Amino acid sequence: MRLNKFLQAAGVASRRKADELIEAGRVWVNRRPANGPWQEVDPSRDRVEVDGRPVSLRGEKHYLKLYKPRGVTSTLADPHAERTLAEFVPTGLRLFPVGRLDRDSEGLVLLTDDGELAYFLTHPRFGVKKRYRVELDRPLARRDLARLRQGVRLEDGLFAPKDLKAAGKGVELSLSEGRKREIRRGFSALGYRVTRLVRLTIGPVTLGDLRPGEVVPLSQEEVDALQGLLRKLEGR
Repeated sequence: MRLNKFLQAAGVASRRKADELIEAGRVWVNRRPANGPWQEVDPSRDRVEVDGRPVSLRGEKHYLKLYKPRGVTSTLADPHAERTLAEFVPTGLRLFPVGRLDRDSEGLVLLTDDGELAYFLTHPRFGVKKRYRVELDRPLARRDLARLRQGVRLEDGLFAPKDLKAAGKGVELSLSEGRKREIRRGFSALGYRVTRLVRLTIGPVTLGDLRPGEVVPLSQEEVDALQGLLRKLEGR
């Protein structure tokens, strides 16, 4: 198993962050600095350490879904944030979030220690669909709905939501990648202000009837659906 994939599967970090840890010299294999992210390791024989602490694969993985409330920063640690996701992580579990939302947005975030799954769900090249409900300061004009379907040019690329449904001030849409504040910037480019933004789904997992601040384990059906998606993405 490649070292960066091992660290991801062990729940240490995402694969990109694992690469950074390795390049920084913080990862050792068999009491020597790691050669690089692509170094092969045998989880049953090799000793892997991060910052001097042994790392091993865990048999049981944890999968939770959270309704992130407004006003919460989508990180587990931020000295400048009033509230973070750390307050929703059960004691004793080392989980990391899947699906960032800006502080003023709300809705579905997954919490897991399955690094491989998190990588596939968040990397833009895999195009995992996420659905959102957007509330605007005024009803969306028909001509602007047409412009959205064609795509709105932003400074960092095209804002091109899919599966658009509009009714009055409300719009539902899907994205397969999420650049920073992309939805808010996209509507702002058309002259609208987003008054509320809620994420409804990540892949096959839905927000359901969760209330703000509520966190629950995924059902076995939801876990199976995610694993099925993972197998599909791995086979690309």
